[in-house]
Amino acid sequence: MEKSRPVLDPLTRHSKDRILSNIDLPAYINFKSLTKKTVVRQLSLSEVVYLDGESLTADELTKLGTGRYKIEVTAKAWMKVAKARELVDKILKEQKVVYGISTGFGNFAKVVISPDKLKQLQENLIRSHSAGVGEPLSQEHTRKLLALRVNTLSKGYSGISPGTLQRVVAAFNASCLPWIPSKGTVGASGDLAPLSHLALGLMGEGKMWSPKSGWGDAQVVSDCMYVQYVCILDPPGLALINGTQLITALGAEAVERAGNIAKQADVIAALTIEVLKGTTTAFESAIHNIRPHRGQREVAWRLRSLLHSETHPSEISQSHRFCGKVQDAYTLRCCPQVHGIVHDTIDFVKGIITTEMNSATDNPIVFTEQQEILSAGNFHGEYPAKVLDYLAIGIHELANMSERRIERLINQDLSGLPAFLVKDGGLNSGFMIAHCTAASLVSENKVLTHPASVDSLPTSAGQEDHVSMGGFAARKSLQVIEHVEQVLAIELLAACQGIEFLRPLKTTAPLEAVHALVRSIVPALETDRVMSVDIDAATKLLQEEKIWETVKPYMDDYEAHQLKEVRVASPTATTLNTSTRTKRKRPRTSSNNGTLKQT
Repeated sequence: MEKSRPVLDPLTRHSKDRILSNIDLPAYINFKSLTKKTVVRQLSLSEVVYLDGESLTADELTKLGTGRYKIEVTAKAWMKVAKARELVDKILKEQKVVYGISTGFGNFAKVVISPDKLKQLQENLIRSHSAGVGEPLSQEHTRKLLALRVNTLSKGYSGISPGTLQRVVAAFNASCLPWIPSKGTVGASGDLAPLSHLALGLMGEGKMWSPKSGWGDAQVVSDCMYVQYVCILDPPGLALINGTQLITALGAEAVERAGNIAKQADVIAALTIEVLKGTTTAFESAIHNIRPHRGQREVAWRLRSLLHSETHPSEISQSHRFCGKVQDAYTLRCCPQVHGIVHDTIDFVKGIITTEMNSATDNPIVFTEQQEILSAGNFHGEYPAKVLDYLAIGIHELANMSERRIERLINQDLSGLPAFLVKDGGLNSGFMIAHCTAASLVSENKVLTHPASVDSLPTSAGQEDHVSMGGFAARKSLQVIEHVEQVLAIELLAACQGIEFLRPLKTTAPLEAVHALVRSIVPALETDRVMSVDIDAATKLLQEEKIWETVKPYMDDYEAHQLKEVRVASPTATTLNTSTRTKRKRPRTSSNNGTLKQT
């Protein structure tokens, strides 16, 4: 016979060594219905992310997706949830007609359900709406989806009971993750199909995964992990399934990965500029101060901090200071202008996604202060759908630029380096087909960046007559970003290979550090070998932000010590001033946060 596990009163927890459990509820909640199965875990505060429905960040959501962190709802949020539930109970007692609580759903909103069938109504809702198809979400994506749903419910506008919410929290903390097909949402009345599959698993139906059991029957997995499933869904069941959490969970990952690869794209571009013996004149602050877009100025500063300066001198740069080249190609010269708008796009999208993460996207919405329940349209996914389409279009340009720079690196007529960056060309093909891979990924992106949110197909017998198609916008934005990471990985490898043909000359300290990092996992290409292995290794470096972590201290050092901009003599500038140095008007005080501040 299964042993009953102790119930811990959260009010007696030691503030320094906090105890977390799946019955960790404030004192006003009735514990009796939650004592069958309990899990008590002792966690350090650093392992807990506190959710209040107001302050969750994309970075925190990323951490929650890893499975190394638990969630806990704040006391203030629990109070809001309980008050909203009191109002729902009052309405149920008075048998008032409220959409989704005592009526059917969608086009059946006019059908009033008798009180004795309300439980069946809620269970039918979850089962009928579990109609998704396709491959299931990964464990990481499911954790994010589950965490976002908890965060939204914690706002206290859903009307869900505190006991049900706590069971959802317990499922997350035990990594009991329902099987959720990735396709089937149109992003209108929220992400109904995927969120219904989420709720179905919490009911103890369908399939579920846990670290201990793997995939199995949801009820069996819940029992295995000592997590009490939601066997009786209390109204409103819509609270579990009505919202934009699938779009937003995938969107939060997309915007985080986009920001990470965009920063590293600037570093890779600098390395390519160095290998192709480009000029730094186009990156001078005076140029970008008269077109003061934030992202443009940021990229120009990064390029200056990585290329030749008194702080970080470059022998390669000095070697061609008297060359006759007049201008560089656009993919070198216009990096601040093109990469810059990508950074600005990411910042804009991140703001929208962060707001969406902390929004009430339910229907109906419970307002306790005015003692009423209103039906509206906060579930519509147009906001995240539109910006994720925009993000895909923006981030794609990094791959577009990168592929052209790869072409310049491998083309001996443009680079002055051996054809395809390999010795004994003909016997060896070098980077010939690696470039083809980059070209194929860029071409795929041109199709994937077609906006999903420009389409709309009416559903639910015309009741839902405009939809966002945000689920696909989110899924394909991640696919575009993955392609961008892979294309930039190929450029990184090609640029490092180009450095080999410029030896014994050295580049700047930060770029030498990048070269050394790459060489620690991928040796120089002496003869042909399987390139996919190298590309995968370089892609992993980028996904783990290793390139950025490598150059960041050098960029900080430049910020602290470089008081003048250094111009290598070049025919790209015509001046009556014999000085080769110009005073630097420091356009920023920190290279850490990407903000521009005049000093």
